[in-house]
Amino acid sequence: MEAVVASKPVIKVAAICGSLRKASYNRGLIRTALELTKESIAGIQMEYIDISPLPMLDTDLEVDGKFPPAVEAFRQKILESDSILFASPEYNYSLTAPLKNALDWASRPPNVWADKAAAIVSAGGVFGGARSHYHLRQVGVFLDLHFINKPEFYLNVFQPPAKFDSDGNLIDEDSKERMKQVLLSLQAFTLRLQPKN
Repeated sequence: MEAVVASKPVIKVAAICGSLRKASYNRGLIRTALELTKESIAGIQMEYIDISPLPMLDTDLEVDGKFPPAVEAFRQKILESDSILFASPEYNYSLTAPLKNALDWASRPPNVWADKAAAIVSAGGVFGGARSHYHLRQVGVFLDLHFINKPEFYLNVFQPPAKFDSDGNLIDEDSKERMKQVLLSLQAFTLRLQPKN
């Protein structure tokens, strides 16, 4: 008799960083998440989606029901994903302009964010970017994004021991383990939200 082994479905996660800087700590969090999904978490296929090519939101750029090519490509990547991992730096108690711009473009009708699971991670000063989480969650409610509740991940980069190297790569093992727990929670929540076959 042959044993049938049920395998966990693979979910597609779009990873988006609100910072455009190459050595950004938040981009380092995305790189860590990508590494973890390749090395130690089965069932997650993650892709980093660059938001830097997106023009500033201007609905005059929508011509004959079509978006500019960079926007169309971005929207298609979001549409193809099952869930989203946001790395959201905190600028002036809020999310960054490039991230808000990406949120706005993908919310243009039809809203491609709708009914997707999401998680937020951040790294920064005293509060580790935590205040950007609150604003992003508020925006996400309107966009029909469904955020995981726990664990929360905001990292104070100035608290010893060192969290990142000079290239913005996460080197702190405890923080990598916390990131892994966020990804496992996102995976479980994404599968929970998907329709049963």
